[in-house]
Amino acid sequence: MNKLCYIILLTALIAACGANRNRPAAAENWEEEIPRDEILENRVLTAEQQQALTPDEVIEVLRAGNRDFVDDNLTIRNNSVRVRDAAMGQYPIAVVLSCLDSRVPVEDVFHRGIGDIFVARVAGNISNTDILGSLEYACRVSGSKVVMVLGHGHCGAIKSAIDGVELGNITHLLEKIKPAVEHTLESYDGMVSSSNYELVDRVCYANVVHTVADIRRNSPILAGMERDGEIRIIGGVYDMHTGEVDFMDDI
Repeated sequence: MNKLCYIILLTALIAACGANRNRPAAAENWEEEIPRDEILENRVLTAEQQQALTPDEVIEVLRAGNRDFVDDNLTIRNNSVRVRDAAMGQYPIAVVLSCLDSRVPVEDVFHRGIGDIFVARVAGNISNTDILGSLEYACRVSGSKVVMVLGHGHCGAIKSAIDGVELGNITHLLEKIKPAVEHTLESYDGMVSSSNYELVDRVCYANVVHTVADIRRNSPILAGMERDGEIRIIGGVYDMHTGEVDFMDDI
């Protein structure tokens, strides 16, 4: 190692050591600067609190949480406490069937924390036997009051279904989305391509409607609970640019 390289390396090491010495103090100062009202200290829901909520009230909780997310009015959650509180039981208020997409952080989108909501993820937010079983568990066994199918803009699964992609097991998954593509194309005369954002958006909404209908058709348990007013099955589409969820609670 020549002398110049040695000096550069030594300078970097000195700077790193100085940064490490200052880090604990900086962390302590940061903790002290967090306003008390920005720390969410509420405990996880009890069975009694869950049971007292109506499906419509749960939807309003989700709406308000999404407004907080969009407006960046998020609070710091005491996760270590909530982990311990939820260890022996859970009473989530809703179950969200979301796409696999990593850009849709479901709990954050609705400003919920540990123990608040169930989340089922599958590419294209489609329904199958395993998903239906999970939704039934969430509602019939664990008492959730709302099933939400959550689609999102710029969905890769939607784009692949439009383009007719075939690849391994993905081919079978995309078959679940094709009815939404076909239904949309019945009244659409624009360019049929995944590069057509308008078409992708329309198919996204149609796919949410299709999945909701599929849940009602293939799960007598959930359909009956909805008919009896115990739960509501709704849809929503997440805007990738704004973070806002367009609630589709009348489908």
